[in-house]
Amino acid sequence: MNMTKAKHLRLAVLASGRGSNFLAIQKAIDEGKLDAEICILLSDKEDAPALDKAKQLGIPAVSVLPRSFYNKEAYEKEVVHQLASYDIDIVVLAGYMRLLSHVLLEAYKMRVVNIHPALLPSFTGLHAQRQALEYGVKYSGCTVHFIDEGMDTGPIILQAVVPVLDEDTEDTLTDRILAEEHRIYKEALQLIASGCMKVDGRRVMIVNDEQGVK
Repeated sequence: MNMTKAKHLRLAVLASGRGSNFLAIQKAIDEGKLDAEICILLSDKEDAPALDKAKQLGIPAVSVLPRSFYNKEAYEKEVVHQLASYDIDIVVLAGYMRLLSHVLLEAYKMRVVNIHPALLPSFTGLHAQRQALEYGVKYSGCTVHFIDEGMDTGPIILQAVVPVLDEDTEDTLTDRILAEEHRIYKEALQLIASGCMKVDGRRVMIVNDEQGVK
């Protein structure tokens, strides 16, 4: 996809849990702050709350269970098959708790985005908020980035900084970071929709802000 050309984005959301970022993205669309539509929500869990939330909003929602396939590649071929009929521009990971293989990444090269609850490259993987507290950092935050085959290693689109307070627990820090996740995820997607983005190696640059980030 040419990211220097404005485009109404057709999104597929992949989620494993409750889908709070999915709902925040849909809210931004409803409020006219994001030029996009969510065409399908897909989960790797048959009981993920995000599935019910999508159905309530009239968004197609399907579960594809990894245990039904003999390996990750076969599973992701089915995911790609499910998305194929929706003419998807961007695949949005919203609490999708699986590392992606070359199958999905080649089908949607530089078109899969994720949000991670830390300031990458620090604290990759699971329990990033706990890692931040244990390390004793004074600032943490969240990062929207493109996905590659590494763990949280793709080019960074946007970041937000969240101070770590002396009295913070993992839960309180998680809640404050989540509020920033909801804010910057839609902004990062709107940058793509507005045609304001250029990717040069690992650097993601804003090349035209005439349309701005709503």
